[in-house]
Amino acid sequence: MRHVDSFEIQPPTPPSHNGVPRSAWARARRRVSRWHRPYIALLLLVDFASVVLADWLAQEVFGQARAGFYNAKEDPTWFYTVAFLLMPLGWLVILWGNRAYDRRYLGLGPDEFKRVIRGGVAVAATVSFIAFATKTDLSRYTVGYALLGALFLILVGRMVARFLLHTMRRRAGQAGHRMVLVGTLPECLEVYTAVTRNPGAGLVPVAIHLTDGYAAARGIETPVPVYAGRDVLALVREVGGDTIAVCGSASAEPGELRRLAWQLEGSGVDLVVAPQLTDIAGPRVHIRPIEGLPLLHVEEPTLSGPALLAKNLMDRVAAGLGLVLLIPLFAAIALAIRLSDPGPVFFRQPRVGHEGRTFRVWKFRTMYVDAEERLAGLVDQNETDGMLFKMKQDPRVFPVGSFLRASSLDELPQLINVLWGEMSLVGPRPLPADDGDFLGDVRRRLLVRPGMTGLWQVSGRSDLSWDEAVRLDLYYVDNWSLAYDLSILWRTVGVVLARKGAY
Repeated sequence: MRHVDSFEIQPPTPPSHNGVPRSAWARARRRVSRWHRPYIALLLLVDFASVVLADWLAQEVFGQARAGFYNAKEDPTWFYTVAFLLMPLGWLVILWGNRAYDRRYLGLGPDEFKRVIRGGVAVAATVSFIAFATKTDLSRYTVGYALLGALFLILVGRMVARFLLHTMRRRAGQAGHRMVLVGTLPECLEVYTAVTRNPGAGLVPVAIHLTDGYAAARGIETPVPVYAGRDVLALVREVGGDTIAVCGSASAEPGELRRLAWQLEGSGVDLVVAPQLTDIAGPRVHIRPIEGLPLLHVEEPTLSGPALLAKNLMDRVAAGLGLVLLIPLFAAIALAIRLSDPGPVFFRQPRVGHEGRTFRVWKFRTMYVDAEERLAGLVDQNETDGMLFKMKQDPRVFPVGSFLRASSLDELPQLINVLWGEMSLVGPRPLPADDGDFLGDVRRRLLVRPGMTGLWQVSGRSDLSWDEAVRLDLYYVDNWSLAYDLSILWRTVGVVLARKGAY
């Protein structure tokens, strides 16, 4: 941490740019941040290879792959040209048209994958139209296999590329954006906390430029150097930044923000605006320009409708199939528990569920039968804050129970609660009914069914503070979607295998 008293206030330097716009091509060539260029080149290569591989597999699997291509048996040159050159190039062009290579959507969030899927639908429509217009008799099985296979391989390739990008950002601190935050100190520190929660996002604040003067920040510790009274573009160049983030109320000065955008034209420095609108996901925010004033329209959270019905159906079907398939595993775990400590196999405890209704959660027992009686003597050793009791080395947990907790196998019986509609596969974790009255912000968690896994679990589990856990749960409630649920389920697999934060 740094103290703010260490910087000098220097007179503003004249703007280095007169506001005359340059061409988009010239600005792109001079962009300071260039990590996306080799990354996009890698994606182009991976996507091209994915389509070629899918087309080759379709040809090998189906003998009628060359149907509709005249003289394909005597001279397959045209077939090979279409399958292994024109089709992959067509995929790349359509993906590019759907902005699947736009650097703003790469490496974070679901937008990149949505655009790839949208591109896949466009490719299928284009192939169907061309086949119909030219009266080409194509094999439906072959074409369907090739298109779906290409889409699947492209998505897998993108996931692998994103994993490598996030690994590089976390371990080497490369392939990111060096940001200078502009605004009041509280606003800048709030943005700093938000953008640094996920190192995989690649946003690295390197300096803060105050808009309310030095006195407002004197003596306060800050994680990065703080400046005031400087020309922002000159400061960005001095600290080696490539992005300016205008925070909070600083973005409410339309004249100043517009002049800053003019000053940055042709400089290669990106400009982003972080309004005082936190923990609201992109799909709920829409920009509606009215007479030159960009208004942010914030939609209500989607807590009902067809998407919720689809979520309930997915929960019930997955829970039913899971319980049937996991019967052998349940039997083995039950035997291990009985051999470790005589007593019931399952532990049932009252929890608060949807809209405050109480239900009894199912779990495999991981503690000795007298655990509740021994809790009173361990309260002062609680290693977490808030409404939960957690100890990394809890003496009430027997050895097999420790393994079940670390691997999250003790949570599997909650599939029964999911099947009965008391819980969901994804949602805020159900809290014990006797730990509080759920007043204030915490009560908002009860708007959705509690889940077997959730944003809290995939973001750190027991390693998180209570306030951070509540923030993540409220973020999930406000920004829930079916795609977000599937993303959390996917991330849960990695968290469980890594045994991160489980005790």
